[in-house]
Amino acid sequence: MNRTSIQRFLLVFAAMTLAAAPSFAQKQTPPAGGPPKAFTLPAHESYTLPNGFQVTLVPYGAIPKVTASLVVRAGSANQAAEQYGVASILGNLLKEGTATRSAKQLAEEFAQMGGDLNVGVGEDESSFTTDVLSEFGPEAVKLLADVAQHPLLPESELARLKNDAVRQVTIARSIPQQIANERFRKILYPDHPYGRVLPTPEDIQKQSIENARAFYQGNFVAARAHLYVAGRFDSAAVKKAIAESFAGWAKGAPAANAPPKAQAKHLLDVTDRPGAAQSTIYVGLPVPPANSPDNIPLSVMNTLLGGSFGSRITSNIREQKGYTYSPSSQISRRLHDAYWVETADVTTAATGPSLKEIFGEVERLQKEAPGAAELQGIQSYLSGLFVIQNSTRGALIGQLRYVDLQGLGEGYLKTYVQKVNAVTPADVQRMTAQYIKPEQMTIVVVGDKAKISEQLAPYATTSDSNK
Repeated sequence: MNRTSIQRFLLVFAAMTLAAAPSFAQKQTPPAGGPPKAFTLPAHESYTLPNGFQVTLVPYGAIPKVTASLVVRAGSANQAAEQYGVASILGNLLKEGTATRSAKQLAEEFAQMGGDLNVGVGEDESSFTTDVLSEFGPEAVKLLADVAQHPLLPESELARLKNDAVRQVTIARSIPQQIANERFRKILYPDHPYGRVLPTPEDIQKQSIENARAFYQGNFVAARAHLYVAGRFDSAAVKKAIAESFAGWAKGAPAANAPPKAQAKHLLDVTDRPGAAQSTIYVGLPVPPANSPDNIPLSVMNTLLGGSFGSRITSNIREQKGYTYSPSSQISRRLHDAYWVETADVTTAATGPSLKEIFGEVERLQKEAPGAAELQGIQSYLSGLFVIQNSTRGALIGQLRYVDLQGLGEGYLKTYVQKVNAVTPADVQRMTAQYIKPEQMTIVVVGDKAKISEQLAPYATTSDSNK
């Protein structure tokens, strides 16, 4: 076949393919989804040592690995004013060895068990986590116990860690999303640690090894600690290791649970970034916490309104208007506290129009309940996501941690899927009308003030705090 014949053949073949495409596409109807599957919490055992130290053991899975996570109810929210910035420094110091092991020895011992040591410091909790081969479960427990109870906290490493922290917060404060988050949180929590997202370089530099040791001694005690072990492990051997390693830890005082009083007020806060090609928007307000009866209906409402790729706000300002690439809403939760927020990085020229559409979608859902088919799609998405997200050792521990921190009880996990699918269209409308009120929302915008001020004028009805 010569070149001309080949070209003619390809043209005819392409024409036939295009002609057949519509009828072929019409036959490709996706099958209907099955009913949502309930989440089954694996059988597990929980108990408490005489010193108040809590334990949860979850035999799970077939892979010969085990995750151990020691959680302490202490985080950045527990810092005194003069300690601000010390919690994250302490988190790094805790990896610098123990009374009997150097940092290098610690790393080598965890590596020999097939894992490593991860120390995390959050707002309400700190954690020591490792994931090792099953045969080393008891040894991993003992090693975590040594790190948590006998940290070296060497002064020799303090200057290096402080310099690292200063560099990190300096970089973070150059990012518009971080700037917006800080401003938003400061307005919602003016008199609470939740309102302080990052320390300043000055806060960090004034921290001493005495401050780090005082924060550790005042917060890292048995009465605030909970060990979670999930995976394949020898239960008797792990229990023995726990008793031997943690029974002697000083009990100390339990953590105080003082929820903040978040402020819901209509306020426009603008941070100027001359020449910015886009504006970063944070719009939100406090909502009931995780232990509220409305927690799950609120989550369903949020997912439908802005918390999923197919949500209304996302479809509007991303798909239809093209104002932004990745808008999203969430219910951000801490200990007995929560707020709803919509965030988006929008083109500068679309700053005002984006706010108009966000508030328009909120008001539409306040006035009119969603259709049954739309809600069912959201419920199926949440149900499937919940089951999938809880299919690993670490994820199971994460869910149990959340339930324990918020005081929800294990029934929360067992009935979550059922309750999600029991939410009605009227419930979604009621949640929006009752809690998501534009007239009470804080609006934070980071962008080119010269180009966005006129667009934002309709939203500055109470106060305009300019930086």
